[in-house]
Amino acid sequence: MAFRCQRDSYAREFATTVVSCRPAELQTEGSNGKKEVLSGFQVVLEDTLLFPEGGGQPDDHGTIDGVPVLRVTRRGAQADHFTQTPLTPGREVQVRVDWERRFDHMQQHSGQHLITAVADHLFGLKTTSWELGRLRSVIELDSPSVTTEQVAAIEQSVNEKIRDRLPVNVRELSLDDPEVEQVRGRGLPDDHAGPIRVVTIKSVDSNMCCGTHVSNLSDLQVIKILGTEKGKKNKTNLIFLAGNRVLKWMERSHGTEKALTSLLKCGAEDHVEAVKKLQNSTKLLQKNNLNLLRDLAVHVAHSLRNSPDWGGVVALHRKEGDSEFMNIIANEIGSEETLLFLTVGDEKGAGLFLLAGPAEAVETLGPRLGLDCKCRVAALPPPPEILEL
Repeated sequence: MAFRCQRDSYAREFATTVVSCRPAELQTEGSNGKKEVLSGFQVVLEDTLLFPEGGGQPDDHGTIDGVPVLRVTRRGAQADHFTQTPLTPGREVQVRVDWERRFDHMQQHSGQHLITAVADHLFGLKTTSWELGRLRSVIELDSPSVTTEQVAAIEQSVNEKIRDRLPVNVRELSLDDPEVEQVRGRGLPDDHAGPIRVVTIKSVDSNMCCGTHVSNLSDLQVIKILGTEKGKKNKTNLIFLAGNRVLKWMERSHGTEKALTSLLKCGAEDHVEAVKKLQNSTKLLQKNNLNLLRDLAVHVAHSLRNSPDWGGVVALHRKEGDSEFMNIIANEIGSEETLLFLTVGDEKGAGLFLLAGPAEAVETLGPRLGLDCKCRVAALPPPPEILEL
């Protein structure tokens, strides 16, 4: 039997009974990106409104009597709900689903079914897998390439079907039903039990699926295909957004457009040309700056050589510069008697330093500065008390 979330994807609240509650652990990713292990409880309900992850669709978020459910997974014919608060077996509880997340998943999953069917019908492009991501969804197509014209045709066709308000129906078929052979699918899980769930878009597609779906394509609102990327060997990834994600994407894009209009002092239609001009100007300035920096390095080297304080140890620091700047100075000076210590970079941040001179002195002082004697330039904060030219 299907879960309540599969029988009625639009239900937001539901009363059921706790069957069992046992101690458990959940491995999760912390805010710092490292894996964390949470202690809690695995709760099984008589039925559930929260979809357990599967079929390329993430799990639902929600609460059981106000207790947050952090993960929902399927185990055979039952769903395990991970909570950090125990719930008493036999107790009647109220389950609420995070509706914004649920409806988003419904839109993306039904959108995937529609795109998959249209891509196959129009161009014979078969779907081998898909992923419902946090910001975008990806369909893996069994083709080394997909043309821009094919993408445009797929997008136009799916949006026409959305405007046609085609119904989406969910049925359950027994394993021995002859109709199963006519249904698209990529196989059943090894632990599958009971009837097969079939999602049908009228006159477009029938597909085995365990996920939550809209009841009419009109609920998808719109689908936007963002483009393609090279996938695994001989595969192409099709990136798309459906429903509210398209509206959010447009809002972000409009915000970026407004910001660029203010910064570039021109209309949106001129943004690209304005940026190209800025890039060309930047390249020219960088080239001129590099030439000036090289000339300055030669001048600095000659000034140091001609200084009355020349000899012994010479230390110099500049905010502007790079490893080439320091190397030019060292090569121009070319002294084996003088120990040269050069640094570049902002005093408050990291920078580069170069130690050059008599081999014995470099070998002795290098390790104290954390510098490999085989490589005279190191990325370390400049030491204090360095003269600035």
